[in-house]
Amino acid sequence: MPRYVALLRGVSPMNAKMAQLRQCYEDAGFTEVVTVLASGNVVFDAKSASEAAVHRQVVAAMEDLPHTFPVILRKQSALKKLVAEDAFAAFKLKAQEKRVVTFLGGKPQAALELPITKDQARILVQHGREIYTAYVPQGNASFMALIERTFGKEVVSTRTWDTVRKCAVA
Repeated sequence: MPRYVALLRGVSPMNAKMAQLRQCYEDAGFTEVVTVLASGNVVFDAKSASEAAVHRQVVAAMEDLPHTFPVILRKQSALKKLVAEDAFAAFKLKAQEKRVVTFLGGKPQAALELPITKDQARILVQHGREIYTAYVPQGNASFMALIERTFGKEVVSTRTWDTVRKCAVA
């Protein structure tokens, strides 16, 4: 049975309870459901189906929640491969730079000339539907503004590298 990771955009402990998320996935028939951290990462098994069909089921499962959240879905095996390949390794990053992966909900737009830099944020590389960014945290961190300006706001969900690794093994 395929294992999936749902990356929900905009989830925080203030607007969603992880137990409630887990329950709605279980009620929809998904099994081995776990949440990773309190930021909208749900890992679960689904009966063999296309990614698009599972995506529709996930969206429908959450319709009765107090808030709606855009969903980006990946097979867990894809995240395991992403972690193993570690696109960040090709760059000389400073110890203080945070590594983040932005997941696109749809097909990537035309290829961009990368890297793109703004302040202390750099979009390093794009591999398929994943964008790899590094930034130095600062009071007015603008890495999300850079990502949203470059790729749009509605079709992305961003996770730290540590969170991606946790989801890959949950």
